[in-house]
Amino acid sequence: MANPEITARHVLTLSSLTKEVSRPTIRATALVFEDPASRELEERLTRIAPSTANVLIVGETGTGKELVARYIHESSPRRRGPLIAVNCGTFVESLIESELFGHEKGAFTGADQARTGWFEAAQGGSIFLDEIGDLSLSLQVKLLRVLQEREVVRVGARKPIAVDVRVIAATNIDLEEAVRLGRFRQDLFYRLNVARVDLKPLRERPGDILPLARYFLDLYGRQHDRPGLALDDAATRALLAHFWPGNIRELENVMHHAILVAQGAEVAPNDLNLSRRIEQSVPASPPQELSLDEIFGRLFDAGGDALFDRIVDALIRAALHHCEGNQVQAARLLGISRNVLRSQLARMGLIPGRRRKPRSPSA
Repeated sequence: MANPEITARHVLTLSSLTKEVSRPTIRATALVFEDPASRELEERLTRIAPSTANVLIVGETGTGKELVARYIHESSPRRRGPLIAVNCGTFVESLIESELFGHEKGAFTGADQARTGWFEAAQGGSIFLDEIGDLSLSLQVKLLRVLQEREVVRVGARKPIAVDVRVIAATNIDLEEAVRLGRFRQDLFYRLNVARVDLKPLRERPGDILPLARYFLDLYGRQHDRPGLALDDAATRALLAHFWPGNIRELENVMHHAILVAQGAEVAPNDLNLSRRIEQSVPASPPQELSLDEIFGRLFDAGGDALFDRIVDALIRAALHHCEGNQVQAARLLGISRNVLRSQLARMGLIPGRRRKPRSPSA
């Protein structure tokens, strides 16, 4: 099966949308508008982008929330200004206020010079606050004030600084449920939830799967000097049948793996790294009386490599599926912290590993 021509109309990547980067590296993650659900998304983004309204992007891990944020920014009157991307989940509590709002010299131990924060750095443009649900309640109060007053106060300062910044926030958790549980401020939720974008998981927009797969084949094929690699019919069917709990990011990793191991001119199902799933070893509908000991016994009898990792991976995937991708709920269900869950997800290749925090721009 030959690869169709891949054009900018089909695939949008982070690097194709903007040159403004607040991180040392850019992932290759892409977004397409081929499935009917994605075309509806494109129409919604086209209506939202020209406004000045705050945006809340909601979707499972790996659905392309940052790419959507960049699409909105580049389609808005603020496209000539910077887009600063900040992952709220990567900062320790003691540092995030300084990173977001800046600090004055001597504000705390180690503050040997004044620093602008990310809001000031985004002046005239947009700031993308990823994993907004990870902010503590105390930081939520300060962010709310910034949204209300359109000004920031650096740590250690008393004079506010006016900022002209559009806020685009993203989350993979149910913020309305977090509000109900007292973990997220209702007034901040209303401030952010002006223009809402709900990203469907990849399994609910199957028309995007093959265009994305072919894009990643082309991308990594060129990187590894294997251009022109195609999908055979069986591999195509396997991709369309997969559940994709890790969404676009998982698909990217699967295609990267295929480039590395495929032996011929076409990618076969065995090259996709989709078959080693613990759920295929367990009866699809086990009897209610079947105990965990009996299930494990059958697995031990069946044998296979890396059984422990396969069981852990399957347990995590099942918990995420049960919680519809909500990491906080899945971690609670498993009896582990969200950080531990995210470490496991990074090991499985479903989310990127923890990044170094970006350096604050000098004042």
